[in-house]
Amino acid sequence: MKTTVISVLGTQKDAHGGSGPSRWDTWRPTIGLVQQEELPIDELHLIFNSEHKNLAERIKADIRSVSPETKVVFDIIELKNPWDFEEVYEKFYDYAKSPCFHEEKTRYYIHMSTGSHVEQICLFLLAESRHLPAKLIQTTPKEGHVRHSKDPKGTHTVIDLDLSRYDKLAKRFEVERQDDLTFLKQGIDTKNAAFNKLIETIERVSVRSSEPILLTGPTGAGKSQLAKQIYLLKKQLGKVKGKFVAVNCATLGGDLAKSALFGHKKGSFSGANGNHTGYLKEADGGIIFLDEIGELPLEAQAMLLKAIEEKTFRPLGATSDEHSDFLLICGTNRDLMDDVCNHKFRLDLLSRIDLWSFKLPGLAERREDIEPNLEYELNKFSQKNGKHISFNKEARDLFLSYALAPAPPWSGNFRELNAMVVRMSTLADGGRITAEIVKGELSRKRTVCQSETDSPVTNCACDADLTKLLGDNYKQRLDEFDLIQLKHVIKVCRESDSMADAAKKLFAVSFKTKKSSNNSDRLSKYLAKFGLKFKSLR
Repeated sequence: MKTTVISVLGTQKDAHGGSGPSRWDTWRPTIGLVQQEELPIDELHLIFNSEHKNLAERIKADIRSVSPETKVVFDIIELKNPWDFEEVYEKFYDYAKSPCFHEEKTRYYIHMSTGSHVEQICLFLLAESRHLPAKLIQTTPKEGHVRHSKDPKGTHTVIDLDLSRYDKLAKRFEVERQDDLTFLKQGIDTKNAAFNKLIETIERVSVRSSEPILLTGPTGAGKSQLAKQIYLLKKQLGKVKGKFVAVNCATLGGDLAKSALFGHKKGSFSGANGNHTGYLKEADGGIIFLDEIGELPLEAQAMLLKAIEEKTFRPLGATSDEHSDFLLICGTNRDLMDDVCNHKFRLDLLSRIDLWSFKLPGLAERREDIEPNLEYELNKFSQKNGKHISFNKEARDLFLSYALAPAPPWSGNFRELNAMVVRMSTLADGGRITAEIVKGELSRKRTVCQSETDSPVTNCACDADLTKLLGDNYKQRLDEFDLIQLKHVIKVCRESDSMADAAKKLFAVSFKTKKSSNNSDRLSKYLAKFGLKFKSLR
């Protein structure tokens, strides 16, 4: 790992001995620091006021002579009074937010032997709060307080802070953490306890981990929005520097998936008229969000696994690998383990992306959050269209009475709520949504729900539906005995969230007695006899 030390230039201690030869007989903290054989330093950041530039240049030249492998970086911070706590902490806090001090594979130290006591205290506080992810290092002359030592290198001590001892101090930064939680929730004051706990865990993982994150849950539950907020939080904290690249894997298939993700070279396939940079390369230093990851073809899954583990991949038609240091967030509304059982998803890839898995609840499971999300959607529409939109009291009560009742399934989740708000806001004359507008929207909603209930897609298969699935002459090919059983199987499949769920219902006895080791496979083979797949029934 690279070793980086942050140090305030010692305007008195480092200046001992002046520029003459006698300076090498005198212990100088910064020079002694780079001479510690047990602690080779790759990069030394020197903090000082511009008025001390000459001294800094002299120290840099001396470092070059005794430790040529150490790169010295000048960080000029203008301090009117290095003993003014408020001024020093404010400027050092801004300095700590620099993304360069949040690089992975770097070991950080803060040199505590130079600078005013106030500067040392401020650096300590920033290390303790992890704004500067560093250990503390103290250098001293070998003979204790004697500066004119026989060994001007001196010694060093590393201090690794035990944060558990500073609970009161840590509370000063709780406000910042609460801001992070609010940020992930897009400023929405959610009331659902389970969801708030989920967001707290996601916040800790986002701040501390660079491993892949898997977001699951029904369509419209907010996976894409949460992925974008995680990226923005990481960028705000200096954890990433690159772009956020969102990809819907359901739109990719075959060679298109490999070309889109990994790129291609000119002439690598028919129609490849030029070089193409893939999404993974585009996300270098940032985050790529692969939504509907379960739709990715198996061959592309194998290439993706290699890219995750090695940060390298080979574009189509290329003769050498590309490198991309991306972070990964995946999203799906499918049961990926069910897909593994049916040989549609790689187990090794699932194991790699499932380290941090979070299931987002649908809107129907968070009805207490409908009201704050309603306000959020209204404000979003108002900002986008440049005019304030609101409900009158009667209209608001009417809408919430419908929305909070147990009956609405909210199958479209937050997308459905957004669509309703957009329609009502668009029809609102003078920026006020009236009871008549709400009644019209609810009437439309009930009509759509009734249509969905009556549709053969969600009900037991009717003749027209079976014709579509099995062909015009299915009655001539299949016995009534088989058709009655098949209709029931189709109905159960359509009422189930996954093939595994449907198999448990259809083979409940076998499941309990463990007569069959893979009921999902058993159901898949049954459907295959009629040329059907579980996905096609959905």
